[in-house]
Amino acid sequence: MGGSKKSALAPAGAALTQAGNIVELFMDVVRATFRRPFQFREFIEQAWFIASVTILPTALVAIPFGAVVSLQTGSLIKQLGAESFTGAASVLAVIQQGSPIVTALLIAGAAGSAVTADLGSRTIREEIDAMRVLGIDPVHRLVVPRVLAMILVAVLLNGLVSVVGITGGYFFNVILQGGTPGAYLASFSALAQLPDLYVAELKAAIFGVIAGIIACYKGLNPNPGPKGVGEAVNQTVVITFLLLFFANLILTLVYLQVVPARGS
Repeated sequence: MGGSKKSALAPAGAALTQAGNIVELFMDVVRATFRRPFQFREFIEQAWFIASVTILPTALVAIPFGAVVSLQTGSLIKQLGAESFTGAASVLAVIQQGSPIVTALLIAGAAGSAVTADLGSRTIREEIDAMRVLGIDPVHRLVVPRVLAMILVAVLLNGLVSVVGITGGYFFNVILQGGTPGAYLASFSALAQLPDLYVAELKAAIFGVIAGIIACYKGLNPNPGPKGVGEAVNQTVVITFLLLFFANLILTLVYLQVVPARGS
């Protein structure tokens, strides 16, 4: 009986241990961020690498996403008899929820998996152990530039998704649904406000932190062998997805309570 209880509690204990290790890595990253010298070249290289694997997929995903949001909201608004607010509703949907979610998907799926595979391959080749033997802190040298690069690219991708999504929504609403261009553009200020953009960028930055920490932790702690690296990549994507959607829920709830909607 005691053995079965221990075996049942083992996954929970392992999950708590892993969560503690991730938090510990986050604290190490915060401390190492302000340590000199800053690895500026590594930061630029990683930012370019992450951007190169995410920009095109993000743009391709943002176009149909913005179109779907625009078509759905346009149809719903037309049923309610408020066609003049179609633009505002579409823009709010894209900026507040659409762009952060698309950014989260691409940051976790494309960038996070790439970072995990890179660090995981270095770990199984014992490069990380060699750095520690030489007195080089891998967190300061490798993890901090990658996390900061993930934050920068996430914020920029969020802006890209917002622009592409709004443009696609405008095109499909005006061309396919017969909307009025002037009414679509004029309704922006009716419901949208600057804090909507601020919270979207804040979400993207937090998503970048979460994705970067999880990817680096899994990359530094894979199971032995190439199979372990593949498992670490899969775990990175799954764990990051769960945490990002949960973080999006919390941030949305807090924002809706703190910042009143325009006109309320």
